[in-house]
Amino acid sequence: MSFGTLTFRSSTIGRSKSLNFILPDPGAGRGPYPVFYLLHGYSDDHTGWLMNTRLVEYVAGLPLVVIMPDCEHSFYCDEVHGKPFERYLMEEIRGLVEANFNVRRTGKARCVGGLSMGGGGAMKLGLKYPELFTSVGAHSGGMDFGRYRPDRMGMLAESKRILGSTAKNNPQRQANDPFALAEALTPGKHPALYFDCGTEDFLLPGNRDLHAHLEQLGLPHVYQEFPGVHCWQYWDEHIQDSLAFHCRALGIKKG
Repeated sequence: MSFGTLTFRSSTIGRSKSLNFILPDPGAGRGPYPVFYLLHGYSDDHTGWLMNTRLVEYVAGLPLVVIMPDCEHSFYCDEVHGKPFERYLMEEIRGLVEANFNVRRTGKARCVGGLSMGGGGAMKLGLKYPELFTSVGAHSGGMDFGRYRPDRMGMLAESKRILGSTAKNNPQRQANDPFALAEALTPGKHPALYFDCGTEDFLLPGNRDLHAHLEQLGLPHVYQEFPGVHCWQYWDEHIQDSLAFHCRALGIKKG
């Protein structure tokens, strides 16, 4: 297994950007491999998962490429007053990965996951681009950010910067709201969905709301609650749950 950092000049963002990656051992197979896009939280960047968890240990032996991009404080959106980070991730990063790594370029051989801001971002992207992702895995996700009550997350100013008006008819909010995106899905045309949250986490209400909404829509998903707060100890433990979920969805296992 090898891992490292790729730094490049982003034409979409207009400055140098970096991503971290983990590549499988040769013993995991010759590839091409599926890709796991793993997203960071609001307080972190592309280094967060490698610095704070045993992710390298958990993916050892898997025929899987892990990509950890840096999307700043964007909530993985095309910001109204800022940069187009959703387009950066979905077009530029995806294109860069598929041109330079031994990964599958056709079919649904991608999964997306994340924590906190990245958990909400992963759920949003998976529901918005169901043709591209096999599975979604979110931990302690900021599921309310695209809704009309971001104050519940303490992010009202950031919400206005990224998504603009809090009016319910604002199309930018609807385009970044997992609740609205779930409603718009074609039945049977969606990734496998997994998300969890700690029972003492301040983002628990939004996760419970999304779980109830998906149940009302009859959209299959796995939702779990575990003891814990909004912290790396929780995410290090439960990334193992979502990783197992992705492996089942992708049909892969350790060699």
